Amino acid sequence: MKVRKYSGDLIEFDISRLRTSLTKSGASDEEVDIVLQRIKPKIYDGMHSKEIYKLSFKELKKLAHSFAARYSLKRALRDLGPTGFYFEKWVAKFLESYGYQTQHNLILQGHSVSHEADVIACRSNDLYWIECKFRNAMETKIPVTIPMYFLSRIKDISNKEYLLFGKERNFTNGWLITNSYFTSDSIAFSEYYKIKLLSWDYPNRNSIKNLVDKKALYPITCLTTLSKNEKIFLLENEHILVKDLIDNKQILDDIGLNYSRRYKVEKEIEELLPIHQN
Repeated sequence: MKVRKYSGDLIEFDISRLRTSLTKSGASDEEVDIVLQRIKPKIYDGMHSKEIYKLSFKELKKLAHSFAARYSLKRALRDLGPTGFYFEKWVAKFLESYGYQTQHNLILQGHSVSHEADVIACRSNDLYWIECKFRNAMETKIPVTIPMYFLSRIKDISNKEYLLFGKERNFTNGWLITNSYFTSDSIAFSEYYKIKLLSWDYPNRNSIKNLVDKKALYPITCLTTLSKNEKIFLLENEHILVKDLIDNKQILDDIGLNYSRRYKVEKEIEELLPIHQN
């Protein structure tokens, strides 16, 4: 049996890959078996992968909202759009959780022209100029022309001192970060010229999908108990991560949730971040 990917290509349906993605939701082996038993009879030859996702999401949500929230991480990152403004803010929060100091939306003068930085990150003696490449389409890949252009920008700001994070510093590297994927040529070019990359699936063991789970850096857009307008309200008020709601529960009062809905939201948050609340 074959399924259709977002790109339109038909590939062999792999039940083991589906099982792995369901397991990453936090569901137990027994719960994953329940989900698979419910959706397998509904999968047909030529079915689109997004329909399989919808079936899986629906069944996980029946078991626990937090399972569905984790499972929807890729879509939740896409929902930080449509422009990528909130994705840049999420990237800054993400890096801060891994020990970086960050600034964003700065304009710095290079050797030849001025440049606007999406995010600047500093840790120890490393200073990174970060460009965020947000994509609305689920399977869009970043072509090699992007790191090629980025390299010229890095050259223009290299070997030049900037007053950042309390002292004069030089940029040590550039970093391209996307919620999507890089082409193989993009990866090869960046590796050769030592440009750091971070995407949904790259680097293999330290990709976004892995690093987010390690520290529960889920964007608020993954919460299944909030409406779209409520998520927009939170984003507009600088609440980017689910853990922001743990640190300041007054935020839920600002949304105007009644007791019943507030209980459901708090329950989902507590299930989603049980070991990450500190």
